[in-house]
This record gives sequence, structure tokens and C-alpha cells, in this order.
Amino acid sequence: MRDATPAMSPRSGRFGPVARTGFLALVMALAACKGGKPDPGKDGADAADKGPEAVPVEVATAARRSIAASYMGTAPLEARAESQVVAKTSGLALRVFVDVGQQVRAGQSLVQIDRDRAALQVAQADAQVRKLEANYRRASQLVEQKMVSVNDVDQLRYDLENARASLRLARLEQSYGTVTAPISGVVAARNIKPGNLVQINTPIFTIVDTSRLEATLNAPEREIETLKAGQTVQLSVDALPGKTFEGRIDRVAPVVDSGSGTFRVTCTFEGGGMLQPGMFGRIRIEYDQRANALVIPRTALLEDGNAPAVYTIKAGKAARTALKLGYVDGGWVEVREGLGEGDAVVIAGKAALREGSAVQVLGAKAAAAPATPRASAQ
Repeated sequence: MRDATPAMSPRSGRFGPVARTGFLALVMALAACKGGKPDPGKDGADAADKGPEAVPVEVATAARRSIAASYMGTAPLEARAESQVVAKTSGLALRVFVDVGQQVRAGQSLVQIDRDRAALQVAQADAQVRKLEANYRRASQLVEQKMVSVNDVDQLRYDLENARASLRLARLEQSYGTVTAPISGVVAARNIKPGNLVQINTPIFTIVDTSRLEATLNAPEREIETLKAGQTVQLSVDALPGKTFEGRIDRVAPVVDSGSGTFRVTCTFEGGGMLQPGMFGRIRIEYDQRANALVIPRTALLEDGNAPAVYTIKAGKAARTALKLGYVDGGWVEVREGLGEGDAVVIAGKAALREGSAVQVLGAKAAAAPATPRASAQ
């Protein structure tokens, strides 16, 4: 009887279906035993071949532009003149003629004070003067007739002069009833109302002259040769963002304060507009300008406390380059020595760099300093 199981043909060289399935299972089991782990020797060699990764950086190129030398400082604005108006006499305020915010001129009436008592004193002094004048005239006639001594006439003359002085004093006291503005300006404060009792030498008004405003800087002594009277000044104030105002240095103190090592620089600005006393001002004084200076962004400078330096790119690696700097103008700094026009300097990513670090420059083009003339300081 013949065996029903098909036999594998030794000549065909092929496995049957059952044998082929078993072979595939054996291959998969061997792969699972290896766990798909990579060959550590091969991967380590690849990592060593790659080396340290490049540090991504942004760069700018040194370029030529106009740059100005300037001194910057801060100071509050003050009125050119300010007056505390006081009454020179006491009395009841009958009328108040001005209020806060009103423009006044020097000599203008501000308050009328009751002066009835002063008027009576004037009348009394005037009567005394008229009496003594009559007595002096009669005595002058009688002395010629030798009926009155010369000494009596002289005494009458002295009494008459004293009475006239008393009359002038009474009239002056009466004039104090009208309080007038000592300077021209704007009423900044009023401390009196009609019907109030005015006390002598007590401030009742504050008047400020806003036609010209001043700001006083305490500049370091190293600037004493550069800051001079007449130089142009640019002012910006926090209360008016985006606006600049032009003024001038009005006067410079000729001495340096030994305690602080500073000297006073007083700048003046036209008032009467948006600028008001008390505003906090940021002042810029330009005293020199270079039209074709080699500059780089200030952000390129290394802040490590050492001499001025930047990172430049040489053959794809970072190189620390020492610089000799000139003027600083806003976000730009002048380079006197150490760089040439077109040299690339790192402006972002420099904190991760060391001498010789591999770098990868981000962006197709490096940012360059504008070559157009600088605009007026803002």
C-alpha cells in the first residue's frame, strides 16, 4: 500500500509548504531574540565622526554710517521763575480777581483787602501835615521880624518833615490793600477766597513763569571740555511719547563739585506749549559727529567685564576679537581698531560660544548697519 503523504523531490531543491512555513518562523524567532538592538560599536563610531554640534548664531556686518558723540542725562523741567505771593498787611479779603490757570502780568491786581483803618490813618497824617505847614509858614514870617527864634523855626521844619514821612508811610500801608502780581506768568495755586482773613506774610497765590523752562543736569567732570553754552539739546518727556523738543545749553557752571565730581549744566526750552513744569525730561546733547564711521550694533559687544571684544566668524568658527571703540550713538558703537568694513560679528547666540566654537549662521543674509545718514535724535 502506497504512502499518501507527498514526498519532497530531491531533484527540485524546493521545500514543501509545511517546511517553508517552519523556516520563516525560525527566522522571526531569531530576530526577536536579538531585540532589534543596534550595533553599539558602529553607532559610537558615527557619533565620534560627527563631532560637536554647531552653535546657531545671528550676525551683522560692520558698515559705515554717520554717528554722533553725545551726552545723555535726565532732569525735571522747572519754570524760569516762580513766586509765592504774600500779603504785606492783614485784613479781610473783599475781592479775588484771578483763579488757577489764569495768565497774569506783573503789577496786575490779584486781591483787594479791606483798608478802611489805613484810610483813616492817611487822613489823620494828612491833617497833621497841613497843620505843621501852616505853622511853619507863619513862623518863617515872624522870624524876619525877630518875634520867633531861629531854633523854633528849625524845630517846626523838622516836625513838618517827620509828618510828611508819616503821611507817606500811611499811604504806603493803604496801598498794601491791593495785592498785585510780582511777575508775569500763570496762577498755579490760590489759597484765598473772598471773605477770608488774610494774614501778613502768608502765601495766598503761586505764580510760575512758563515762557521758558529749564532743566539742570549734573554732568560728570570728564564732560567739562565738551559741554558748552549754546550747544543744541534734544528733549523727550515720558508724558509725551514720540515727541522731541529742541533747546540750548544756557549756562555751564565753571567749577566742579568736589563731593560728587559733577558740574551743573542748565538747558532752556521754549514754554507756553505742551511742555509743563514738573515733567521728567530725558536730555541728549550732541557735541561731535563723524560722517563716515565704521560701526557695529552694540548688541555684538561681549559683556564679560574684560576689554571691549566681539566674536567674529573665521572658517566657520567663532574667534574672539578685541576692539578699540569710539563714539556710542544709540544702538550703534564706533569701531576704531579691530575690524574692517564687511566683517561679520555675532549679535545673537554669543553666550553659548567659546573660542573656536563651530557656528551655524542663521538666515541667508547677515544684518548690516544702515549706510544712510542718521536722523535727528529722538
